Amino acid sequence: MLPREMKQGRDGRTMPRQSKPVQKGPIGDFIAHQFRHFNAATLSDAADGYSKLIDAGGLMFVSLAGAMSTGEIGLTLAEMIREGKVSGISCTGANLEEDIFNLVAHDDYKRFPDYRDITPDDDQQLFKQHINRVTDTGIPEKAAMTVIEDKVIELWKKADAAGKRKLPHEFLYELLNSNALADDYAIDPDESWMLAAANANLPIFVPGWEDSTLGNVFAALCLKDEIKDPNTMRSGIEYMMDLARWYWKTSTTHQIGFFQIGGGIAGDFSICVVPLLMQDLGRKQTPLWAYFCQISDAIESYGGYSGAAASEKVSWGKIGPDTPTFMIQSDASICVPLIFAKVLGW
Repeated sequence: MLPREMKQGRDGRTMPRQSKPVQKGPIGDFIAHQFRHFNAATLSDAADGYSKLIDAGGLMFVSLAGAMSTGEIGLTLAEMIREGKVSGISCTGANLEEDIFNLVAHDDYKRFPDYRDITPDDDQQLFKQHINRVTDTGIPEKAAMTVIEDKVIELWKKADAAGKRKLPHEFLYELLNSNALADDYAIDPDESWMLAAANANLPIFVPGWEDSTLGNVFAALCLKDEIKDPNTMRSGIEYMMDLARWYWKTSTTHQIGFFQIGGGIAGDFSICVVPLLMQDLGRKQTPLWAYFCQISDAIESYGGYSGAAASEKVSWGKIGPDTPTFMIQSDASICVPLIFAKVLGW
């Protein structure tokens, strides 16, 4: 049975649900009154543009880079998914798995408020203790990764033996929906964005999944011949094909915005689906992204795509000259919860 918020199309796929109208709340009121200039003003405008698109019946696609799951973006992103304000996600393999690591091992995480003073010798000691540090957060290998690995490896091997192929997030959806981890939850499950996504069967696209802890584990199992067919895990090309099909179908009935958190492959991979459809497949009528916002501290003059001005994307046929665009050059761990809170009416 589908969650009550979802609809099922004639082809059996889940369809985007209608978002609840945005209400005004104290956080939104504070932002509207105080955030009047510079990056702050852009943040406020971006939140308003996000709400305007959703209120008009549009959908928002989110790309998730960096270590936002370890930064507990699920505190707001999970509710955004439940409220129908996120309709698709492109994320790194690390973000995919690290939300689940946090779900089962949060109580064993270590926080290092003085992380700027940590020396290489200090990090060597953490390595010996099997604690992997992400800035100010230490992820305990045994409490987090081992619990997930043991259970997901069973699913991989079962699929391999049966000759069935799945995408990385589909294996994790299967794991979450089986409730096999329920006894290990260390946080309120409502604060896990992956649980919210699995419940909603949200479309997820994960480029470069092999660049993740579980991706490394899968490769090692293939090298040890414990998984016979590496193709048991469907590939990034297949993710791109699925994304193209999803965008082509969904954009016929909804405008779709692009909300980019950070830079990197999560954003670069997914935003180019529009020129892929228009130029490589010759579908000239493909709608452009209807909204664009990026939060990043990257600098345009360094030559990296992550810091490129929004106007550069016009030259590639991803957005148009009239597309509402917002570039917030700031810290995503601060800005994203504020934007989401305003959009949620908090």
